[in-house]
Amino acid sequence: SVLLDCTGEMQQLHTHMQDKYFPLQLAECCLHGILRVILLNNPLSGALILAALLLESPWQALLWMLGLLASTFTAIILGQDCEEVSSGLHGFNGMLVALLMGRFSSAGDWYWWLLLPVCLGGAAIAFLYSSLSSFLGRWDLPVSVFPFNIVTLLYLACTGTSNPYFPNYPAQPPGAPESTSHTQLHVPQLLQGAALGVGQIFACGTLGPSLLILGAVFLFSPILAVSGISTMAGKSEIKSKYQQNSVLQK
Repeated sequence: SVLLDCTGEMQQLHTHMQDKYFPLQLAECCLHGILRVILLNNPLSGALILAALLLESPWQALLWMLGLLASTFTAIILGQDCEEVSSGLHGFNGMLVALLMGRFSSAGDWYWWLLLPVCLGGAAIAFLYSSLSSFLGRWDLPVSVFPFNIVTLLYLACTGTSNPYFPNYPAQPPGAPESTSHTQLHVPQLLQGAALGVGQIFACGTLGPSLLILGAVFLFSPILAVSGISTMAGKSEIKSKYQQNSVLQK
């Protein structure tokens, strides 16, 4: 019974938190926002993903949480719908913006100047979300990730590889896949590639954090986790066959 209460959207916990202190409600809201990146809604799964992000890179996790908090606090100040805020709908876009700012930055870890655009970008997300909601709502169109795309593109347009404060990696076209001499598909490598594919959603490139993220999805919905593994495994198999054909053609 306790295990079942921890699966799904955990509505009982959400109801229980309604009359709690604001810091506890904010913590639950942030955990919902983390999981909203993959369109799920379970605070315990959000805690597992946060642990995975900290294990992958404490610096990147700090940026992601700052972006999420900035977006959430700004939405609260703007008077956005309380239920939407508590479910994390106003936080995940801020987290995504912070994620890309951290990944594009070529200044390395613990570059404190980067905290400024992360906080400003997270706040701008809430303003854009509020404006676009009233505009697109007339035609019943979803706002979705429009604010995330706008803020990210503006940030990249205003910075560059030679910016003295916010340097980024140069944008390069994707190259041809690396050739490989493997002619057989190894099941352990296939499963590892599928797990890493799930982790790449949160820019995690190591196996441990990726397995934690997969466990978070499994906690919310075992069927969804199995479906995700099957999809990633299929993509890994297709990529392997493509590389085999490239080797044979050479």
